Amino acid sequence: MPVPLLEIETDAVLPAEVDVVVIGGGIVGASAAYYLARRGVSVALVEKGRIGAEQSSRNWGWCRQQNRDARELPMATASLALWDRLAEETGSDLGFNRCGLLYLSDDEAQLAGWAQWRDFAAGHGVVTHMLSADEASARGAATGRRWKGGVFSPTDGIADPGRAAPLIALGVRQAGGSVHQFCAARGLETQGGRVSGVVTEAGTIRTSTVIMAGGAWASSFLNQYGLRFPQASVRASILSVAAPAVALPDALHTTNVSVTRRGRNSFALSISGGARVDPTPQQLTFARQFVPLFISRRRSLAPGGLQGWRAGHETRRRWRLDAPTPMEACRILDPTPDPRQVEETLARARRLLPALEGQPVTARWAGYIDSTPDAVPAIGPVEGMPGLILAAGFSGHGFGIGPGAGHLAADLATGAPPIVDPVPYAPARLAGSAWGRVAGY
Repeated sequence: MPVPLLEIETDAVLPAEVDVVVIGGGIVGASAAYYLARRGVSVALVEKGRIGAEQSSRNWGWCRQQNRDARELPMATASLALWDRLAEETGSDLGFNRCGLLYLSDDEAQLAGWAQWRDFAAGHGVVTHMLSADEASARGAATGRRWKGGVFSPTDGIADPGRAAPLIALGVRQAGGSVHQFCAARGLETQGGRVSGVVTEAGTIRTSTVIMAGGAWASSFLNQYGLRFPQASVRASILSVAAPAVALPDALHTTNVSVTRRGRNSFALSISGGARVDPTPQQLTFARQFVPLFISRRRSLAPGGLQGWRAGHETRRRWRLDAPTPMEACRILDPTPDPRQVEETLARARRLLPALEGQPVTARWAGYIDSTPDAVPAIGPVEGMPGLILAAGFSGHGFGIGPGAGHLAADLATGAPPIVDPVPYAPARLAGSAWGRVAGY
């Protein structure tokens, strides 16, 4: 029962030359290519497997401002406005709906933290409502129990992870760009110290600008050029069940489990933060930088196995450009879900929402969530490689802010006024976390 994903047809023949090559066909890469193509920029989007097949289709689908880090909030707000327009612009239903996000809790400290965020967000024009016990219990009536309180963010919403990136990629083609699946980018060519081309398994595309939006593969790719990007991934497991006949909230979060409508006929179930840490060469390389982050999340993380090591996305070895690479050996990161976490998630969801009792499981899947040491994405020029722009490390937040992140990457690639202040996302901020060139390069 694999993750649900809309499969699309794309271009078979590579262009000889384009203004920009975008590497990685997830929500961020597809969005970057989309906003470039709409400006009349010649662009090629290359993806080693299928568009949207990795974490962009394996997430909750939440498009939220609620509880965002202060650095990400402007991006979240800008992205919601872009989500609003995408269906009309592309002529496709991406499943986006400002249904509002409902948070319920019996924890006084958690409620106080949400209230504090509400006060902060009000200064940024974001509306979020604290719910009394009566209001929370009424909105959470499907749980059949009483709650101490909650939060409802009416302008937030969800989109369909199985459809969004593929349909945006089709929008790239409609706007004049090209999209290439099963076409791994093996590496870069340089001339005079700056990017001059992208070497793919199907040939070389001449270009002066590259956007690296390769998700969990970004650090290993940059390592080929002596560039250190501190990035680590955890393996999270999710399942979906058939939608019951009774109405449920489209997006509900509690400490024990979260439930989200996925398409018309199912709900995705997950435990917030619950994941396995699979050791890999890259995990070991950047262990010191990630210790504070992992310690802060120690209650929800557990040791994993060797799946990540075998997958190759966090290798530290160098590869040749004239031979198959780890990206061709692993077209799609499709790790095995943790059976214990899946069963626990299902049990918790059925306890929370009695209507789910007896609803059949429709799919189980896992995905690698890549993160930076400060859990904020890196979007911006890569020091030491003129012409290369990074857009990775989205730390489990990338789907909702994908359109805005792609727009920002497109802005930086073309010198256009940025949709949001790019400074908080600059990769150079990670210098203290070992960002930079390896000695000798």
